[in-house]
Amino acid sequence: MPKLGPQTTSIEPADGRLGVLTVGLGAVASTLIAGVELAKKGMALPIGSLTKLDTIRLGKRTDNRSPMIKDFVPLARLEDIVWGAWDPFPDDAYVAAQRAGVLEGPKHIEAIADVLRDVRPMKAAFERNYVKNIDADNVMGKISKRKMLESIREDINRFKDEKKCDRLVMIWCASTEIYLEIGPQHQDIESFEKAIDSNDPMIAPSMLYAYAAILEGVPFANGAPNLCVDTPVLRLLATERGVPISGKDFKTGQTLIKTVLAPMLKARMLGLAGWYSTNILGNRDGEVLDDHENFKTKEESKLGVLEHILQPDKHPELYGNVFHKVRINYYPPRGDNKEGWDNIDIFGWLGYPMQIKVDFLCRDSILAAPLALDLVLFSDLAQRAKLGGIQEWLSFYYKSPQVAPGLYPEHDLFIQLTKLKNTLRWMMGEDQITHLGREYYDEN
Repeated sequence: MPKLGPQTTSIEPADGRLGVLTVGLGAVASTLIAGVELAKKGMALPIGSLTKLDTIRLGKRTDNRSPMIKDFVPLARLEDIVWGAWDPFPDDAYVAAQRAGVLEGPKHIEAIADVLRDVRPMKAAFERNYVKNIDADNVMGKISKRKMLESIREDINRFKDEKKCDRLVMIWCASTEIYLEIGPQHQDIESFEKAIDSNDPMIAPSMLYAYAAILEGVPFANGAPNLCVDTPVLRLLATERGVPISGKDFKTGQTLIKTVLAPMLKARMLGLAGWYSTNILGNRDGEVLDDHENFKTKEESKLGVLEHILQPDKHPELYGNVFHKVRINYYPPRGDNKEGWDNIDIFGWLGYPMQIKVDFLCRDSILAAPLALDLVLFSDLAQRAKLGGIQEWLSFYYKSPQVAPGLYPEHDLFIQLTKLKNTLRWMMGEDQITHLGREYYDEN
């Protein structure tokens, strides 16, 4: 294969205001907004964000060139971000943050109360049959899917004008919808448009948001496992219009652990007999997932990780008969403090069994917020770099990465990170790093 040359088009500067439109203003979105606003004031460090804290190596190890990512690529400044949102509940970001119970009120909410109160959600395109455990009252009402689409587009343009934004990014931070598979309605524009006009149940609200974003030239990142933008019609449209899209499902707790431990097993050629994962959480996400149709969508997102990493077809004796079970249980007392248990049965030399047990007491929104920030900034960068369509280099942030048809998704966290950083190097005309390292040992 020929060596891929550097990016051939220049990257437009990140001048002016960047409007961030979150679909959903619950725990994840309110935590994201609060964290960014606190960082703007120098009152908090954006821990977990590669765009703000990580470095990138350039050239040889002996060159000692490792700038911060934010100093290497032209990212939008936090100070230039303004917020907008849709949510099926009328709470502004201040009330939403309080109700979510993620952040300490005096320390992290009251300090930026004025900004949070200013983020008032627009009426959501919402149909309860897609999220059955939610009773919503800040919705567009019982209107057609066509009207919903038109209203979303109007909201986008009104927000852009009112906030005097130069660019926009949309990110899905809302609930998991019921499980849908790609059908004939999702194959081409004509079929998709016809399905919208006939109020076809195969057109979920998330698809309307994604479609509206692409039509308005707004990058779209899907933080839930919904089918959403991962359909032939929207993939093609995003490519044709040069709009970056990515998804799906923020890689936060238990799947993050899997994308680290499973590559370890594969790297050492250790066998796997079974992997049992169970979770308890008590936030709105947990409440939604308490319905089996919504859980099915999340389950599909989580189950594919091991198969793609371990490649059982290539190593049937090690990974051909793995029992993989995922459970999520709604437990209100925990709120956003999720606990994930992994019980992993492995085997090694001569088939002797061993066990790994992991108990990850994590904070779902605390892990998701920096991912959302990076996706916003990198999606905007991709737009200015004229990279439309699927952004596979952002797989690092997702449980079920979106890839081109016919490709398997790469789940190994460290391969994903290499892909991300090599893409940034390519964008900026720097050599990609292979880690071969022979140049340090070969004699001239």
